[in-house]
Amino acid sequence: MYKLVAIDMDGTLLKGDKTISERTKSAIQSAREMDVTVVLATGRPIEGVSRYLEELDMYTDKDYVLSYNGALVQRTKSKEAIAKIALDGSDLHYLKKLSDELGVNLHAFSEKKGLITPKNSKYTEVEADINNIEIHEINIDTISNDEVMIKIMMIDEPEILGPAMEKLPKEVFEKYTVVRSTPYFLEFLNKEVNKGVGVEMLANHLGIKREEIITLGDAGNDLHMIEYAGLGIAMGNAFDEVKEAADYITDTNENDGVAKAIEKFILNK
Repeated sequence: MYKLVAIDMDGTLLKGDKTISERTKSAIQSAREMDVTVVLATGRPIEGVSRYLEELDMYTDKDYVLSYNGALVQRTKSKEAIAKIALDGSDLHYLKKLSDELGVNLHAFSEKKGLITPKNSKYTEVEADINNIEIHEINIDTISNDEVMIKIMMIDEPEILGPAMEKLPKEVFEKYTVVRSTPYFLEFLNKEVNKGVGVEMLANHLGIKREEIITLGDAGNDLHMIEYAGLGIAMGNAFDEVKEAADYITDTNENDGVAKAIEKFILNK
């Protein structure tokens, strides 16, 4: 029996218009009534998922969220951190210098200051709008080397970001977990962090075995949790590499793929 379901948001739980279908809401609620823990696993900060947590009634003492691609696992109601694996200011300085050399924009999530950037740009605005948070434009040189950074991102037009990613030195991939969550977002996390690690940390906290876990996702930043779970499910609209890694491929996010998977494997419909 499956006891934990981790669901990616954009391209998975959410339709193209950023809504959750009624069928999906119903399936999630039915699973939770069977004492299955359903958790959102996202690259966003918790502020960026708050309205969906409210919509799904996931603000109880038993609810958790995996944010920043698994770097932070916390209770939704109290925001108490169950597990956290972060970067620091020295990583920001290193990646800022690299972004300047590559000619791409950069922003980061500071534990103290929130969304910070040396220069506001189109996709930092996108980040702020998605998550309903403020942008803090600051001089990166003022950040101390030991300041906690949850996530650092290079952000730019896909035709700029793609070639820049190919030019990243090998040492970057040795130092960090690097995931391209959208064509215009390239994310840098602590080397020990990915959504699979986040799911594992939560499962350990809850005493749930790997084979009792279902994960659902569509993009590159979902790959680790798809591979980790007892049952990794790719969306019909998922990247090819995610589909290849998955144990099962469900329908698309536009056609209730999450609901259909929950109905099949948990509700036995």
